[in-house]
Amino acid sequence: METIIRKTTDSDAFGLASEILRSGGLVAFPTETVYGLGGDALDPEASKKIYAAKGRPSDNPLIVHIAHKEDVYTLASYVPPAAEKLMERFWPGPMTIIFNKKDIVPDATTGGLGTVAIRMPSHPDAKRLIDESKVFIAAPSANTSGRPSPSTADHVIEDLSGRIDMILDGGAVDIGIESSIIDMTGEIPAILRPGYITKADFEEILGEVTIDPAIIKPDPNLRPKAPGMKYTHYAPKGSLTIIEDKAHPAEVSKAVTAEINRLVAESEALGKKVVVLTTAENRSSYSTENVILLGETGNGEEVARNLYSALRKCDDLEADLIYSEAFNRDKYGGAIMNRLLKAAGQKVILV
Repeated sequence: METIIRKTTDSDAFGLASEILRSGGLVAFPTETVYGLGGDALDPEASKKIYAAKGRPSDNPLIVHIAHKEDVYTLASYVPPAAEKLMERFWPGPMTIIFNKKDIVPDATTGGLGTVAIRMPSHPDAKRLIDESKVFIAAPSANTSGRPSPSTADHVIEDLSGRIDMILDGGAVDIGIESSIIDMTGEIPAILRPGYITKADFEEILGEVTIDPAIIKPDPNLRPKAPGMKYTHYAPKGSLTIIEDKAHPAEVSKAVTAEINRLVAESEALGKKVVVLTTAENRSSYSTENVILLGETGNGEEVARNLYSALRKCDDLEADLIYSEAFNRDKYGGAIMNRLLKAAGQKVILV
C-alpha cells in the first residue's frame, strides 16, 4: 500500500481524507495530545483495520472522537449528570469519558466491552476532519503497538507508512501525551489513565474520584477498559530503567545521579550504548556523551510534550540501555511517570 501524505494546509487534504474515512480506510491525523490513527468508529471492518495496522491486540478498546457534545447521546446509552458537568468544563480538550454504549457502536471498536470511550478533541484539524467526513472517528495513537506515541507526522511515517491509506501532517502536537480517561459507569468516577487533566481537576467538579489500581500496579490478567493499560506501551527499542529516590521521589538527589553515573560507567565498560534522560538543570551531573534533555525541572508540560520524541531519539542513537530520572515533580508528574513506567516495563531502581 502506498500511503498518501498531505499537509493540512494542502487544498485537497481534508476532502481526500474524508473520502478515505467514508470508504472504510484509515487516516492518521493530529490532535492536541498525540497523532491518532482514524477509521470509521461505526464500521467494524475499519476498526479491524486499525488493529491490524498497529499490530494491536483486539481486546484493547479504541477511543471514539466526536466534534460536538450532542454526539455523545448518539453513542452512549446513558449520560450521567456528573459526566455532563465534565463535558461542559473540559470539552473540547484532552479528556476521554467511558460510558455504557448503545448497540450502534460495534464490539470491534470497544474491544468487546459494553462500554465506549468518547473524546472531543480541541485540535482544529481533528475537528475539521470529523465534521467534513461526517464520521465518528475511532482513533488510537498512530504508532505500531508498544512503540512511543507519535507527536509529529514524521513519527507516524516511521511506524505506519505503507500500512495505512493517508497521513495528515499538521506539525508537532501541543500536549504530547494521551488524554486523561475517566470512567463514569460506576458509582464513583474512576481515573483509568492519567493525563493533562489531573485527579485534582476532576475532584473540583465531581468530589470523590478514585484511581484504577492497574495504573499503580498493572495486572496483565485484567481486561482493560482503557486503551494502553494492559500491555507494555511507549517503549523504545533499548532497555529503559528509572532511578528514583525512595525517600524523596519528587527530587533528583545526589544518590540518584550517583547511581545513574555508576550504571552508565558499568554499562559503557561492557561496550553498551547508553543514554540518560534528564532536565536542563541536571545536565552537568552526567559525564556521558548521550544525554537527552526533556525540559526544565518543574515544567511538567514541557517534559510531557518532549517525552515521546526523546524516547524515539533513543532509537535514533541506537541505545542499548536508557537510564531516566523520575519525574514526580509537579501536577503532571503522575501522567509522565505512568508513561515512563509503561515504557520501562515497570523497571525501577530505588536508591
